[in-house]
Amino acid sequence: MKHLKGALIASIWLAFLTLPIMVIRVDTVEKTVTWRWMHLAYMAVGSFVLAFIWNIFLERRDRGQAKKALETVERVSALSQFLSDPRFARPLMAFGFLVAAAFPWFFSMYQTNILVSALIYVVLGLGLNITVGLAGLLDLGYVAFYAVGAYTYALLNYHFHLGFWAVLPMGAVMGAFFGILLGFPVLRLRGDYLAIVTLGFGQIIRLVLENWSAFSFGPSGISNIDRPGLFGITYSVEQATTYMYYIMLALVVLTIFVTARLKDSRIGRAWLALREDEIACQAMGIDNTRAKLMAFALGATLASLMGVVFAAKTTFINPASFTFMESAMILAIVVLGGMGSVLGVILGAFMLMLLPEYLRAFSEYRMLIFGATMVLIMVFRPQGLVRAKRKVYKINTEAAG
Repeated sequence: MKHLKGALIASIWLAFLTLPIMVIRVDTVEKTVTWRWMHLAYMAVGSFVLAFIWNIFLERRDRGQAKKALETVERVSALSQFLSDPRFARPLMAFGFLVAAAFPWFFSMYQTNILVSALIYVVLGLGLNITVGLAGLLDLGYVAFYAVGAYTYALLNYHFHLGFWAVLPMGAVMGAFFGILLGFPVLRLRGDYLAIVTLGFGQIIRLVLENWSAFSFGPSGISNIDRPGLFGITYSVEQATTYMYYIMLALVVLTIFVTARLKDSRIGRAWLALREDEIACQAMGIDNTRAKLMAFALGATLASLMGVVFAAKTTFINPASFTFMESAMILAIVVLGGMGSVLGVILGAFMLMLLPEYLRAFSEYRMLIFGATMVLIMVFRPQGLVRAKRKVYKINTEAAG
């Protein structure tokens, strides 16, 4: 009865709010007004049914929350044990790498190009996962480091004709420098204040690139950026796309290895402690300043590397490519995949980048379906696609006694 009442109220409110749009149709040419009451009826019935089903699912979720949480922990533990077992993990990793390596040979250039973009966002998500997921520092201006790397390559290539491989390490250094530059002013900030300052930093970088035309060529951007080469060999567009794919595949594997090792290292444990309780972390003797600066620097380094790759991939950049929406999308990848989880961030990046592309068959409804899918996942899976594994240390009380 409660579900029926809630669904009825929801349908009545929706019918009232959409009455002018659903019912009244004005023909300015014929100067006539058509009243479409049946459209309102269809919409009210449909919203009633959907609200009723939605309420049932929400009640089931809330009723079995404790049981489901226990089952989730057991499933995650079983999955973690399965993946940590070398007998299963190594063949799976080898098979996955072989499939990824053979991808360009069995799929079109369009599919390969889409996957290159997805791999770029995998590395961006893993970089932001260091700052947000591990260290707990909410960074809303992450796209600024992405722009730093892209403009580093574009400007050095335009003025000094430096190639991709020469600028790639320079981009990493520039990213680390700007990460530390952002880290110093926000050492004492946390939560919403930190988010606002980092958001402002991202907007400052974008506005500088837009308005300092003598330096960055302003809104017109920089074109004809060289694609990656190898020993002076010139590639066609299709060959360059395949080459870029393998470069990104190698960078993704390297990033996964580094971030996974960092998570279990001393600095990784310091980040986790910083995320849980900054005061307790400092009381335990951890240098919070060093931990925060390293988190910002490493995250910015990965973003700047991807900026260099992005500029080489598109051969054209302008400030419109580095808006706040890019930062929001990368943050959504981390939150959707599971904060602190490497596997979750990878799955989140593939989902957010590939799903809109493969929903193009639904034309104008694809973004509606995409948004509804995201809402359903965040309502029924708020911890993300893959929950980060927490280490549990057992104390032997008998030995201690």
